[in-house]
Formats: sequence, structure tokens, C-alpha cells
Amino acid sequence: MSESSHDRALPRARALAAAILLACAAAPGAAQDRPVASPPGATYADLADLTEAAALVALVEVRDQAEVEPERAPGLAPGHARLYVEARTLALLAGRSALGESLAYLADVPLDAKGKAPKLRKQRFLVFADPVAGRAGALQLVGPMAQLSATPENEQLARTVIAALAAPDAPPAVTGIREVMSVPGNLAGESETQLFLDTATGQPVSLSVVRRPGMDPTWGVSWSEIVDQSARAPELRTVAWYRLACFLPPQLPADAFLQQDQASRRQVEADYGFILEQLGACRRTRA
Repeated sequence: MSESSHDRALPRARALAAAILLACAAAPGAAQDRPVASPPGATYADLADLTEAAALVALVEVRDQAEVEPERAPGLAPGHARLYVEARTLALLAGRSALGESLAYLADVPLDAKGKAPKLRKQRFLVFADPVAGRAGALQLVGPMAQLSATPENEQLARTVIAALAAPDAPPAVTGIREVMSVPGNLAGESETQLFLDTATGQPVSLSVVRRPGMDPTWGVSWSEIVDQSARAPELRTVAWYRLACFLPPQLPADAFLQQDQASRRQVEADYGFILEQLGACRRTRA
């Protein structure tokens, strides 16, 4: 785009940006979910969070950008610029609605070392967004890091996460711990602990920890009504792992204990700590 044509386009861009701003401001939680730029690398949890929050995920190439005046960018963080971005759709990775070739959205990006907004033209991004009602092609990014650099690694991981979350047998979201109990075995040091979880769909989920004398403890998850001692722990960076590692509380709720004797409670707490240790941290790079 020539300098003169870019100057002519700027008022239009600002007007469109203001319209999108007004639409976004009317959406519940928009102020808390202000989109910002992201580091180039993303974790499995980052991409799962964003995919579940967004109505659509698209691979885009930026065609043009215009900086929104700071006085028209409420909530802009220091050291950032708010950009009105025009982009070309390269692929729709998730979402049921048709998506046109041209898109527009707002993104907050960090200023460079010279205090200037970065030039995004011709760069490829993954965008996690909701359509703006009544404005064809206008999107609202769903939150921090919702415009993600489309590196080969990010794109491949995003496709993997999207497919896994969309699978018919994908584990449901875990919303809490309903009941916990531990039963001692016939031998000293033998026990089985069971934890029953609440889910967003109501689908039953149970965790079990089995301890036997002279053996390392084992644990597993059953995504059904059957409490199965042969259940296995989920593999790292899978939806099953994400549901547990990222959403189990750090401590058991006091009202979940089915037994009141201290020995049983201590065993359940120890086994729950073992599960959390085995799952490992739910690492996120976004705010």
C-alpha cells in the first residue's frame, strides 16, 4: 500500500476500530479479557484454554494495520499499542460458521525498543476469536495471547489440540471434587483410595490410587461409571491430562471426605498429593 493510499485508509480503519471497540465493550467480561500479544511459543494448556474459549480459530495473514489513538483505547496497558488489524483468512481451523476472506479485529501488542508498534504486515497468526454480531468479518479476540504467532510448532500443536478437543470421546471439563475415600487392605501398607469428580457434562469420572507392600503406588483415571483398578494415568499433553493437571484444586475440599477418621483422611490427602505430583504443573505462558 502506497503512503497516500495508506493515509486515505487510516480514517476508515479508525472508524472501523471504534465500531469494533464499541461492540467489544458491550460484551460481558470484555474488559477482563483484553487481548494482548503473546510470546512466540505456546503450551498445550495455552492452546486448549484459547480453543475452548473461542467460537472460531483461524489461520490468517495480516494485510494492513492502523494504530488506534490512545485516547480511543480504554484499558490499554502501558508499553502497548492497540492495533486495528486487517487480515486475509488462510484457513478456518475450528468453528462451524462460514468465514470470509477478509477479517478485521483489534489486538494489543507491546511496543518495540523504539517505542513503536511492530509491523505485522505479511505475518501469519493464529487468532482465537468470537464474531462481532452484526458486523461481517469483524472479530473479537477472546483474551490474552489470542493472536498467536503461527510458527510451525504453534500451528501443529494448535491443530493437534483442536482435533483432540473435538473428538467424540474427548474427556469432559472437570469442575470439582465431589467425594473421596480410602479403604485399607488386608496387609500392612495396602490401600485403595478413590476420588469422584464433578464434570461440566455430568459424566462420572473417578481417580484411584492403589498401594501394595513392596511396590510403588499406581494411579489411574476412569472416564466412566466403572471404578477400574486397571485404569491408567493419562499421557502428558493430552486432553485427559489437561482436564486434571489444569483444573484439579491444589487441596481437597473439606466437605468431600466420606470418612471422618484421621487415618483415612491422611491417606486420601497423601494419595491426592501423589496424583498432583505425577500430573506435574499445568504450564501456561499467557497472563
